[in-house]
Amino acid sequence: MNILTATPGTIDLSVIKARQQTAWASGDYAIVGTTLQIVGERLCEAVDLRSGQRVLDVAAGNGNATLAAARRFAEVVSTDYVGTLLDRGRERAQAERLAITFQEADAEALPFADASFDVVLSTFGVMFTPRQEQAASELLRVCRPGGKIGLANWTPESFIGQLFKTIGKYAPPPPGVKSPALWGSKPHLDALFGARADVTTTSRIFMFRYKSPRHWLEIFRTYYGPVHKTFAAIDAEAREALEADIYALIETFNTAKDGTLVVPGEYLEVVIGKRR
Repeated sequence: MNILTATPGTIDLSVIKARQQTAWASGDYAIVGTTLQIVGERLCEAVDLRSGQRVLDVAAGNGNATLAAARRFAEVVSTDYVGTLLDRGRERAQAERLAITFQEADAEALPFADASFDVVLSTFGVMFTPRQEQAASELLRVCRPGGKIGLANWTPESFIGQLFKTIGKYAPPPPGVKSPALWGSKPHLDALFGARADVTTTSRIFMFRYKSPRHWLEIFRTYYGPVHKTFAAIDAEAREALEADIYALIETFNTAKDGTLVVPGEYLEVVIGKRR
């Protein structure tokens, strides 16, 4: 069974980032991402977003938080390092006649001046950066004193957190790269932001609703980059084992008894107030 194993050595961040970009550009994340729209709406309410505020959506994907902010008449800049995802967000904005600026940008090196934004948002995005401390520093840097950072992050114990752990057995992350699910931990967020900001977290649930467990796996295996790339990178025997492990995970979380899939996915809704 060909299960990928990590090899020790110096972390090459450029290689890691290139692999991440390739993974998120594979499939079509927008098919999955659009189902999460309610999270962006909730997050805009959590930060008490006001019309006219200058808002930055970091690692925006296909634009859930971007659209939610623009619907509240904010001045929004939507960024991601995968241009095709921004294209999907641009299409959605055009359909709703929303004026939004879309710009390719790396969350670890945002091309904006200090204190440029009143509100900085990221839903299930910035948590995937390989250099977590650098990404947190950039979010703080571009947010004005007295401004807010709003995040939605899967927790380590959640369905998606456990999915990452499961696929990590078959395609381990590079040595030294921290789990993205750490962003769903209050102590870790305090360590990242607490010296310069006040961190408030609330546990939320997003309900995954699909026709069946098989339908969910079909969608994620085809369109969700990390799952798609893992299946593509391992041999047939390993793919069969991974599929069985994912079905076992789904069975643990699925609350539906009628053959459909209804899985609660816990995430941390985070509001970070940057100190003046």
